[in-house]
Amino acid sequence: MDNCIFCKILRDEIPAQKIYEDNDLIAFNDIHPAAPIHFLIIPRTHIASLMECEKTHQQLLGKMLLLAPTLAKEQGCTDGFRTIINTGRVGGQEVFHLHIHIIGSKNRLPAMIHKG
Repeated sequence: MDNCIFCKILRDEIPAQKIYEDNDLIAFNDIHPAAPIHFLIIPRTHIASLMECEKTHQQLLGKMLLLAPTLAKEQGCTDGFRTIINTGRVGGQEVFHLHIHIIGSKNRLPAMIHKG
């Protein structure tokens, strides 16, 4: 995708502070972190959102989720972290290339869903 910012990062057209990469995935720090630890895991394959995933993506999705705790620990999340996949406009997705946000801190993160 020519105009996708994450595809541009994958092609090294835009710099990113990468923390991991292999043949299928890369992970890099978010440029607007919501917490002291905030990075993204994205597939090298352009998939617009979780809604676009098919059975053929099952192994890739599993690899993304299994990589999350390994990288979270390496980045300093020793007592937990939050994973977020925003999906579609209503779900708050801003970049339409599938990605997982990993967010952590030494302190407890604020609640995302308020009871009431």
